[in-house]
Amino acid sequence: MGLVFSLPEEAVAAIGQNLGSSGWLLIDQKRIDTFAEATGDHQWIHVDPVLAKDGPFGTTVAHGCLTFSLINGFLPELFKAEGMKMGINYGCDRLRFPAPVPVNSKVRAVGELVHAELLAGNAVQTTVRVTIEIEGSTKPGCVADMVGRYYF
Repeated sequence: MGLVFSLPEEAVAAIGQNLGSSGWLLIDQKRIDTFAEATGDHQWIHVDPVLAKDGPFGTTVAHGCLTFSLINGFLPELFKAEGMKMGINYGCDRLRFPAPVPVNSKVRAVGELVHAELLAGNAVQTTVRVTIEIEGSTKPGCVADMVGRYYF
């Protein structure tokens, strides 16, 4: 577990802290196809292994937005507010997809608390930079600055 905090001031005091990494997750074709079905994005580079074999990546690749959406599942392994009354996903300040995530790759999240500020009403707004690493790759599949609000 990365950072666990139970007071807004504890988050502010931890600015700059490396939050460690999550466990690895396999990105198989079934996950990619399920995401395509849910979003209506059936572009061949994602869902057609035969065409993708001769495409720019040599195989199917995960949708960028699929890779991004995994952050919500990984984040509790990196950053947790205990005893809060409510937490909300406030948004994303920065989002990039530096490298494609090939089918059957494993990915994990690495985090850093880059900003935290106290809000009125015993709350804190945080920005956690989450990097989705691809096992065996020097470039990440996604980098996002996730903004959250936690009310105590």
